[in-house]
Amino acid sequence: MDPFESLLENFHKVPVEERVLRVASWCGLHAQDLDVLSGRDSLSLGTAEHLIENVVGIFPLPLGIATYFNIDGRDVLIPMAVEESSIIAAISSTARWIRRNKGTIRTEARGRRIIGQIQIPRSKNPAASVQLLNDARDRLIAEANNMLPNLCARGGGIDAIEVRQLERADHGGEMLVIHFLCNPCDAMGANIINQVCEGMKPAIEALTGEKVGLCILSNLVDGNLAFAEVRIDSVDDETAYGIEEATEFAKTDPYRATTHNKGVLNGIDPILIATGNDWRAVESGIHAYAARSGKYQPVTEWKREGKTLVGRFEAPIAVGTVGGVTSLHPTSKIAMKILGVQHADELARICAAAGLVQNLGALKALATVGIVKGHMRLHAANLAMAAGATREEMPLLRERLTQLLNRERRINLTMAKEVLSEIRGN
Repeated sequence: MDPFESLLENFHKVPVEERVLRVASWCGLHAQDLDVLSGRDSLSLGTAEHLIENVVGIFPLPLGIATYFNIDGRDVLIPMAVEESSIIAAISSTARWIRRNKGTIRTEARGRRIIGQIQIPRSKNPAASVQLLNDARDRLIAEANNMLPNLCARGGGIDAIEVRQLERADHGGEMLVIHFLCNPCDAMGANIINQVCEGMKPAIEALTGEKVGLCILSNLVDGNLAFAEVRIDSVDDETAYGIEEATEFAKTDPYRATTHNKGVLNGIDPILIATGNDWRAVESGIHAYAARSGKYQPVTEWKREGKTLVGRFEAPIAVGTVGGVTSLHPTSKIAMKILGVQHADELARICAAAGLVQNLGALKALATVGIVKGHMRLHAANLAMAAGATREEMPLLRERLTQLLNRERRINLTMAKEVLSEIRGN
């Protein structure tokens, strides 16, 4: 057994203390890191007070590890902060299935540009203003980069300007939108690009004689795409066909595509939360990208190529590995250590891979045993706690609830309380 497989043997069954020590050994975590993970020295009220307004407390989330991932030839442990019981179990099981079937997970970063928008709401002379802006393109780029000396020194900065001429939705004339395209290096770049847009407002107004409206970044960062591909050879025909048909359902029906994409984001959002990234921005960008054709579509596609099942994901994922909460939240800093990444494009690619694998797990379940059986088996732990089981009663109650689920194909809190009463009666 290779060292990574040995590390993960019975990982979900061993006590949490041993699990933490295994991760610490593999990722090189220190004693103070373990204090943070245990909650002994995690996010303090003092730090929280500087992150948001009107702080009254801390809201912890469980932090788990997605296992068995090999991405671009590298074994990776993926930290995920999430409350839903089935997510980490499902993604780990699917990654293990890919690994045991000699499948591969390959990723790419396609671009590193974020977008800042300067809007002219009601252009008095659109054609003339567009011409002036295009003629002054180099000067405007240079002026914008004067605001970003540190970013430019690291190889980033504004590298292009695009001018868009749009008919207003209310048919009240034409709107101009100037896009400042920026390479933020390893920052997400929201604050950077917002400052540039607001700083360039006077220059745009002076050049065009037009009145500028909003100055703000766009979360549809279609110049900053993450791509992932999974290939598996030994998938039985019935399962492969079911997965393929599930993709076709999502491509045909936006009601299904929405739930399909939510399953993809089940794999992405918990990584973003764990690493202190803006999961809301990424979600909005992915949903907008899914609707770019005018019809809401799935962001993954699965099909058979010969005897190989191939899945692909492509969508905008703008993340940062420096600055913001990523550099301030103690648990986020440890999550970055566990991932072993330095650059934003590496993190985005891991997110893309996780989203695609999570999606595969959901479609595989739907195409075979159905979604309820696996999800409710894991939900049994939540029901056991809600029923009031003690730590000693939990294992037996979970076992009885699983047996009940296999027999009745459903379980609920009332059933859990009845079974707990029987256990206590005996």
